[in-house]
Amino acid sequence: MVLIAAAVVIALLAGATGIYAYTRVHATRPTPQQDVGPQLRATPFAPLSPDAPTPTVDGLAAALAPALANPDLGLLTGQVTDALTGAELWSQGAALPQTPGSVTKVLTAAAALLTLSPAHRVPTTVVPGAVPGEVVLVGGGDATLTAEPAGTIGYYTDAPRLDDLADQVRASGIPVRNVVVDGSLFPGPTMAVGWNPIDIAGGSIAPIESVMLEGGRLPPLMDYSPRSATPALDVGRALAQRLGVDPAAVTTGAAPPTAEPVATVWSAPLSVRLHQMMVASDDVTAETIGFEVARARGQSPTFDGSVAAVSEALTEAGFDLTGLSIEDLNGLSTEDRIPARLLDDILTAATGSGEHSTTLRPMVDDLAVGGGSGTLSNRFVAPAPGAGFVRAKTGTLDFVNALAGFVTDVDGRALTFTLMSTGTMQDVAKPALDAVATVLRQCGCR
Repeated sequence: MVLIAAAVVIALLAGATGIYAYTRVHATRPTPQQDVGPQLRATPFAPLSPDAPTPTVDGLAAALAPALANPDLGLLTGQVTDALTGAELWSQGAALPQTPGSVTKVLTAAAALLTLSPAHRVPTTVVPGAVPGEVVLVGGGDATLTAEPAGTIGYYTDAPRLDDLADQVRASGIPVRNVVVDGSLFPGPTMAVGWNPIDIAGGSIAPIESVMLEGGRLPPLMDYSPRSATPALDVGRALAQRLGVDPAAVTTGAAPPTAEPVATVWSAPLSVRLHQMMVASDDVTAETIGFEVARARGQSPTFDGSVAAVSEALTEAGFDLTGLSIEDLNGLSTEDRIPARLLDDILTAATGSGEHSTTLRPMVDDLAVGGGSGTLSNRFVAPAPGAGFVRAKTGTLDFVNALAGFVTDVDGRALTFTLMSTGTMQDVAKPALDAVATVLRQCGCR
């Protein structure tokens, strides 16, 4: 766990906005199959032109002043930066750590791209058990398996199919009489500090285990459907049913250490999983990808290990983590604190031309598009000025609303921005944040 200056944050937030019990707010968003509407797509991200006029600090401040005066923003911190040069154009409390919500996933995505290949995949295997007739399902860290039949679409893009795993087991010729589930890759705990167990039934999260169907969703294809409390066992039971074995007899255990797989399926590449994780703000895959980063960096695949690994990756890339204090990698924890400055620095590195821009550039296309996709599909809707131009990661908990991304202004200058609001409800805070981002889109603030 990274822990820096948390006491200061708590004191400031208590004085300015009161103490709130944070829980995930279920934002309305489309299913992955409805990711981008047929009428609106973002214009392709083009190389930044040094010839586009840069807003002046004074001009931008004057343009932003009316939108920033809106009390619906509550306690607002933020930063706006010229993407090409990295010059700070506006800042307000940007070093003050705030409860971030799902904008935490910006850190997760950046660390994953800095650590792993975009082609990186994780396996799910079946091996012979310790006794004849026993097979062991071994979780490799993939939460995206689907039990949907061939020819149909699961919740996750290009997800591996449980039916393929069962077909390979049958083809191996092993007579199967019982199924064991080995989830030991993730030693636990399965819930992070600051997560509320009601969010399992509420549809935000499932216990993080090393093998899952559709992120633990019940039913499988709904975004905010109730989640399973036993996702790994569920996979074992579904596999047993396909192999003609009593699902009720499935147990947990360990695979023999020298057993060779008789069946293997692979997750979609990291690039595909990161895109869906960011656009749809998927909490489960954010954590399992964080555990992948941990393993790649020699840390334990646990919440503490993944936070340490992500912090290490960002520090090695030159980012200043002062003020960072997080317990998870999806932003669901009520204990998370991130300064706006850090988020904006990462987004500037992704959109600009610095040392890590090529590596981090995929993050640009992994952001939701205003009026067009994911968590922004119902915001900046055309004919709003930001439609198709604002790309951002959202963050929403009770009394917490954040927006972090980039926008091209009317002069063709790309600006990164991070806006973090605490203390007001989403129905008023989101329009207020969107109004600030719209100013950036419309501003020719020279």
